Amino acid sequence: MSTVRLAGTVRGENDPNREIRAQLLYKLFSRGWNIYNSNGDQRISLSNIEKKIIESDAFVFTPGATLEDLFKAVSIFVGYQTLDRHLEGKPTVLLNSDGSWTPLLSLLTHLNSLGTVRQNHAEYLLSTKDVAGVIDLLEIAKAHGIPDVGREHLGTIAGPTFETPLPKDHFGNVCVFCSASIADPAYLNDGYALGRMLAESHMGCVSGAGNSGIMGEVVRGSVDAGGWTGGSNVPHIIELEGLPTGLSSFWLKPDIYTRMEVMIQNSNAFVIFPGGAGTVQEMLALMIFKHQENPSMKDKPVIVFNRKDANGVRFWDPLIEMLKPWCTKGEFVVVEELDEIIPTARGLMSAARKIAV
Repeated sequence: MSTVRLAGTVRGENDPNREIRAQLLYKLFSRGWNIYNSNGDQRISLSNIEKKIIESDAFVFTPGATLEDLFKAVSIFVGYQTLDRHLEGKPTVLLNSDGSWTPLLSLLTHLNSLGTVRQNHAEYLLSTKDVAGVIDLLEIAKAHGIPDVGREHLGTIAGPTFETPLPKDHFGNVCVFCSASIADPAYLNDGYALGRMLAESHMGCVSGAGNSGIMGEVVRGSVDAGGWTGGSNVPHIIELEGLPTGLSSFWLKPDIYTRMEVMIQNSNAFVIFPGGAGTVQEMLALMIFKHQENPSMKDKPVIVFNRKDANGVRFWDPLIEMLKPWCTKGEFVVVEELDEIIPTARGLMSAARKIAV
């Protein structure tokens, strides 16, 4: 018998979604599904999310999406994109009867139009507005499987972890979360320029250690300018994207969640550069950590580069709009010009040090 993981949390006896959850439990159980997290009281963290994915055969997200629910759903989508073997053949359904999932779906549509999400999210995050639709979508997807994401393994072998000490004139590490897939030269040139600017400002560059897209260019820019560069990646993504050369430190991790953890721990500030679903996932993780007062995010600023393209479209407008219900002023800073990033990061990092003292 297959097991479905039911996401969402029951917030007391007056929760308006309590009845919907009860209907889901009845329908799923009567159609032969075992149900994991039926009470909605299990917490997911970066350290246990991969284990929860392995334990499940399908995923259903309920109405009333929270910041953590958004993170979990986009994480599964990223897993599909990166050919995570633990997600092979495991469908995901969003019950969007209240419209709370619409901002995320709209954001993914926006990123698809800009080229940083190549897949049609609607084929992977299956959405419906009623309980009966959940059951139908699960059974159709279970019968037909998950669509091919159109990626092939390069055959690159993951290298071992290694460390290089930070330089004596080091000001701090800036982690750049960005796209590893976009091919637009304008974005790639910006990534390379940022890498160079970090090195010239005596700032270390931390990344996801991908060799393609903006990510590869950020690393190349830092390396070419003689900067300290650190990165973390996982074996199955290295097989898709390769590894850049010239890294000062590299942390090999078993999954994308522990990869994010080590990147956060080894950084003093974060830049959300143009990216795809993975970058959305990373931004959500940063905000969740801030809300949880996780020590690894203490006094660490987050800068969103809301770049305007040739058509006047601001890259991260839908992300900023999606975060408004949860994020308060000051939890992240938005800049709109490339040359604003370094002075903003330096200023915020200096201010955080004074506060810490």
